[in-house]
Amino acid sequence: MKTPDFLVLGSGLAGLSFAALMAKAGRSVRLIEAHEFPGGYGHSFVLANKYKFNAQLHYAWDCRPGEPVHRLLEALGIADEISFDFFDSAGFDRMRAPGIELDVPFDYQLLSQRLCDLFPSHKSNIQAFIRLIPWTGRSLNRYGGSMRKSGVGDKAIAFAKLRKYLRATLQDVFDEHNLPLEAQTLLALRWPCFMLPPNRVSFFAWVGLVHGYHSGACSVSGGFDQLIERLVKIINDNGGEVIYKERVVSLPVNGDRISKVVTQSVKSPERLAEYQGKSIICNFDPKQAAEMIGLEKFSRQVQKRLDYDYSPSNLIAYCAVKDIDLKKLGFGRSILYHTSEMDLNKAYDNMYLLGDYSKPSFAISTPSLHSEPSQHCPEGTHLIEFVTVAEYRRFLNLKVTSRREYRRKKKEIFEHIVCAAEKYHIPDLSSKICFDSTGSPTTNERYCLSPMGNSYGSNLTPRNISIFRLDEKTSFSNFYFCNASSGFAGFAGTLATGLRLYEILGADATS
Repeated sequence: MKTPDFLVLGSGLAGLSFAALMAKAGRSVRLIEAHEFPGGYGHSFVLANKYKFNAQLHYAWDCRPGEPVHRLLEALGIADEISFDFFDSAGFDRMRAPGIELDVPFDYQLLSQRLCDLFPSHKSNIQAFIRLIPWTGRSLNRYGGSMRKSGVGDKAIAFAKLRKYLRATLQDVFDEHNLPLEAQTLLALRWPCFMLPPNRVSFFAWVGLVHGYHSGACSVSGGFDQLIERLVKIINDNGGEVIYKERVVSLPVNGDRISKVVTQSVKSPERLAEYQGKSIICNFDPKQAAEMIGLEKFSRQVQKRLDYDYSPSNLIAYCAVKDIDLKKLGFGRSILYHTSEMDLNKAYDNMYLLGDYSKPSFAISTPSLHSEPSQHCPEGTHLIEFVTVAEYRRFLNLKVTSRREYRRKKKEIFEHIVCAAEKYHIPDLSSKICFDSTGSPTTNERYCLSPMGNSYGSNLTPRNISIFRLDEKTSFSNFYFCNASSGFAGFAGTLATGLRLYEILGADATS
């Protein structure tokens, strides 16, 4: 291939969606990926030659007609090929805390009613808080970066109300509405979706994801790998090229342009290669790219936007179970969130800061029940994934100093989680597990190339989730950012980031 129109560095969901859209539009595309599989955190892998797991994805949103994911599929001409299995509308999230539980429905009014039934003396406060969620979600979708402008009339009032929460955490808004601790816990129990507790997660980030889930949480029929494979096929079928096991190591500059991309073979580190592209799309971490280029070569504005901290990492236990009917235990098209400690801020700090998982909080995902018929495991078995937060430096130090202690810590956390799950949700679980493998923050860094094993790129705190958040713009005329830190994290967020950059460069795409 001659110098392609677009050289895409990385095959995460944002990079893949952009590359597929451009290839479909008739532009020449070359994509370079350091891993042996495409998809970033969306890639799937097989363990023990029979259990298929996804690296991070558990459910999706924004997939109905007219929503960003569906618009992407329509633009690619595959809206009829990729389908979605929607979660239980009466309880897509199952919240379980000491002595109290809540099944979260799609319908906000029903959610409000269920919470009011649990806490009748706080009815008006609960209703006001629940009303705020869809209003904020719709406003964020409508205005986005336009919050920089004041507007007039009703728009000005909406801006003022929206800007009020620009630097707010979820805890700030809980306190403003004077919600009881138990209600706060039930509402914030999906903290693993952010890897942050209520006193640190941006209220805007929380609303953005929660509002998306309420519009229709779902899974890709047959598994998330169905979409990944289809995106790669579109690139290849339209004359594009996907190159694996090549890691970007240098981005030399010539004036206001990135002159070339230097890569190193993952298999043979002594072998270097050079690539060029009329436009270069950076799908890997922007901070890493900026360090390769030289931060001083970026404008002050871009430097400021690159000054973000990474989101915390996680620990995921991938398990297979047999001789157990998970459906009878209430599992199906839903995610269960558990905490052994009512105060989620305390529970989080105990785990993340102190490394104490004796009273764990975690999510239980059952991917083999999210899409039927399941293509994830042999008949008679089911998959379970346990997800919780983990501090990167703790696991890195253990891995460097003592592999034995590293494995012991992973086992210790796994046993605490299984013990809690067995006690409250899945009787006799420990005797039903026929396979397990636990990934730590260093696993994320190794296999998904996420700096410090981060889960969502830049940390989803008010500092990073703002109108001054990093976007696609760099200080170079042929170089663009396109990943979770320059857009938004998660399945829908990263796909929408790729779609947005395609639309920004759309005039060129059809010229």
